[in-house]
Amino acid sequence: MSFLELAQKRRSLRSYLPDPVEQEKLEYVLECARLAPSWKNLQCWRFIVVEDADLRQELTTAYAETNPGRKALLQAPLIVVLCGVPAESEVWEGKDYMMLDAGLAMEHLILAAAEQGLGTCWQGLFAEDKVREILKVPENVRVLAMTPLGYPAEERKPRPRKEMSQIVFKGTWGSGNA
Repeated sequence: MSFLELAQKRRSLRSYLPDPVEQEKLEYVLECARLAPSWKNLQCWRFIVVEDADLRQELTTAYAETNPGRKALLQAPLIVVLCGVPAESEVWEGKDYMMLDAGLAMEHLILAAAEQGLGTCWQGLFAEDKVREILKVPENVRVLAMTPLGYPAEERKPRPRKEMSQIVFKGTWGSGNA
């Protein structure tokens, strides 16, 4: 499968089968995340893999009752929690490279999961302090995102995307597209 086909295939899924994820597939997606590029090669990200059903249930308490991501966290056999270590990154000219670098690592994980036939759904709307407490994450580490990881129980249609002419400019902002 080409990269374009993989990017077209990936969806944010909110419904999962209870089937366990094979250890080799989990290791594969984590290895892909480990290989993501980072500012000055500082590799500020950390991942916590949560398999225990009680712990996954407890993590849902960090979500608002109305957050649709709660159900996905309970259904999927795994939750992968993305953390960032600010001391292993920098803010330069107002750009927070920890957020960028951790995001790249999570995107590598999500695309690798799609390649392996697994589903994910990037989630960030949760009470960080609550997740930190539940997972015993040190105060000097940020909890940035989570994703359920498992086999999809649904097929989702592609969502609308902006036209290339709306997002690509040639030479200067607002000029004709490339």
